[in-house]
Amino acid sequence: MELPGPVRQRLGDFSRTVFSDSSRTGPEYGEAPDNETVSSLGLQMSLYFNTYFFPLWWVSCITMLHMKYSVLPDYYKFIVITVIVLVTLIEGIRLYLGYVGNLQEKVPELAGFWLLSLLLQLPLILFLLLNEGLTNLPLEKAIHIIFTVFLAFQAVSAFLTLKKMVNQLAAHFRLQDFDRLSANRGDVRRRPCVEEI
Repeated sequence: MELPGPVRQRLGDFSRTVFSDSSRTGPEYGEAPDNETVSSLGLQMSLYFNTYFFPLWWVSCITMLHMKYSVLPDYYKFIVITVIVLVTLIEGIRLYLGYVGNLQEKVPELAGFWLLSLLLQLPLILFLLLNEGLTNLPLEKAIHIIFTVFLAFQAVSAFLTLKKMVNQLAAHFRLQDFDRLSANRGDVRRRPCVEEI
């Protein structure tokens, strides 16, 4: 399942503007070869453990909500249910984009993962963790803290991985462009020699 073309294009453009290092003109001396894998092992391990932690987080949240539902005001009941539903929906998409973006080194998918982590999941989990009106139970605080640590680590790790991927893709593109230009220049130089003979 691929991202739609326009979404992929916009996320790719966004990634190139945010994560590319404009001060670089090409590959630096001593860099690894062109076929180097730039996916992050730390990010992948975090995604793996997060995949197993999320059902535990979900069951704990639903259990704690059931226990304190009668104590919560009506507006908090609606807000908490909405936040849990949103986090559940976003988390599935976010983990999928993280796996695909990191393992297959696809910049738009990893950028989507990073944006979902930073702009949607982290604020929602921090709301559940820090809002005093929700009367958080100790288990809730513990699982929200663990989830927040996962999200913070994944956001930082995805940013660094994206930066590395975009720089490698930019260097690869420049080398291909240089090779294409040198091949065209070689063709131009050979033509007059052939015509003279």
